[in-house]
Amino acid sequence: MTLRLLHTLALLWLAGGLGAVAVPVWRAWRTPDLSERTLLLSEAQRNETAWLLPGYIAAGVTGVAWAAGADWNLVTTGWLLALEIVYMLDVFVALPLLGVGLRRVRYLALQANKRGEVTPELTAALADNVPVVFVTILVATVPLMAWLAVFKPF
Repeated sequence: MTLRLLHTLALLWLAGGLGAVAVPVWRAWRTPDLSERTLLLSEAQRNETAWLLPGYIAAGVTGVAWAAGADWNLVTTGWLLALEIVYMLDVFVALPLLGVGLRRVRYLALQANKRGEVTPELTAALADNVPVVFVTILVATVPLMAWLAVFKPF
């Protein structure tokens, strides 16, 4: 029961972190103002390192602990293996690529602020869709992982 509670709290942490990153990223791609877009993406980058990454780590650690405590086999239980694969794709593909895109914008924004003008590199980075694509993939995989855990289809 304690592991289930800890895992639920970790999932809430993950969801809060995902919202704290996804909302500024999606707002940034809807606004035409470059300074506002830069500010929103910098906020998303800070939220990614402060909330989203620790939330994903906590959810993974508590999930494995709960599964081990419940005597579920992590390899032969079909729904759990599928859940692990989706989680690993998120952690090892989507999260790093999202982070790279957000950090790139943040560093170029800092350089542009130092120069006092919007640089062509910053404009190109702001036109890049990497953060919006990968945060959308992360948001889409969370309901998939929840469906696998709740319904245990195989």
